[in-house]
Amino acid sequence: MSDDSQRPIIVKRIKKGGHGAHGGAWKIAYADFVTAMMAFFLLMWLLGSTAKGDLNGIAEYFKTPLKVAMAGGSGSGDSSSVIQGGGKDLTRKEGQIQKTDNPKEKKTINLQAAKAEFERQELKKLQGLKDRLEKAIETNPTLKQFRNQILIDITSEGLRIQIVDEKNRPMFDLGGAHMKNYTTQILHEIGKVLNEVPNRISLSGHTDATPYSSGEKSYSNWELSADRANSSRRELIAGGMEEGKILRVVGLSSAIMLDSKDPFNPINRRISLIVLNKETEDAISRGGKPLEVSNPDQAAVALDGPAKEMVKVSHSAPDAGTSKP
Repeated sequence: MSDDSQRPIIVKRIKKGGHGAHGGAWKIAYADFVTAMMAFFLLMWLLGSTAKGDLNGIAEYFKTPLKVAMAGGSGSGDSSSVIQGGGKDLTRKEGQIQKTDNPKEKKTINLQAAKAEFERQELKKLQGLKDRLEKAIETNPTLKQFRNQILIDITSEGLRIQIVDEKNRPMFDLGGAHMKNYTTQILHEIGKVLNEVPNRISLSGHTDATPYSSGEKSYSNWELSADRANSSRRELIAGGMEEGKILRVVGLSSAIMLDSKDPFNPINRRISLIVLNKETEDAISRGGKPLEVSNPDQAAVALDGPAKEMVKVSHSAPDAGTSKP
């Protein structure tokens, strides 16, 4: 054999590959880097153009986003927070905002929130006036002796002050509208306090169920209650109250009782003053909503003038009798 047949056969396989620069992996990494930088600079721009209060709202929201989503619901959110669903107290119902993209709905929500806040402030003022009146009654010697006859509470119309009869201390002469001297003193003192607030006043007169012997055909409890209300109005003005503060004078006869179980109880004979809230004052001024008999001071209206002009809405039929308190 020749020597060539003894030589090993060597096969060389050359693998051709491009340089790293010719691959595509770096492009993906670079794209991710550019995207991250763009997001970073966008975030910096947004933070730089956002108010501090908005930043606090965003921070509060992201502290507990799951809690807001689970407990708040679709209408969750505090109107004091920039983010719907934000705020410190997630159980708070007052001042809540509703998620909406409709501009009209947003405007309605804003108006409702403003109205609710106004009503809260007004109620707070009326409560403050109530406290002042109660304090004045305790510190004023003239009023203190009649404190059992002065009832003060807050109703849907405003702050109500009722001056009631006692068995041995009536406010008016028997069956008439002439006022006793101590009733005049009470109205003068109360009028001074009420004159310090801008709210207007509604005034109403009430009687018990004891009818006149002539019945309802001539002078009756309706006329008597209206005359007593107007007599009270005159004394308030005489005591220093501005005349324009009185918006309504109401005669209710025996329609609304304080003691419905005993219609002849002296406590049913009373004068009621209401320091009107803004909503009720506006409704009366524009003649907006109808009067409802269920409201203690909206059954019959007698704007200062002849008693025959009184508007009768409803009253309870008096029991048979001939005397009149």
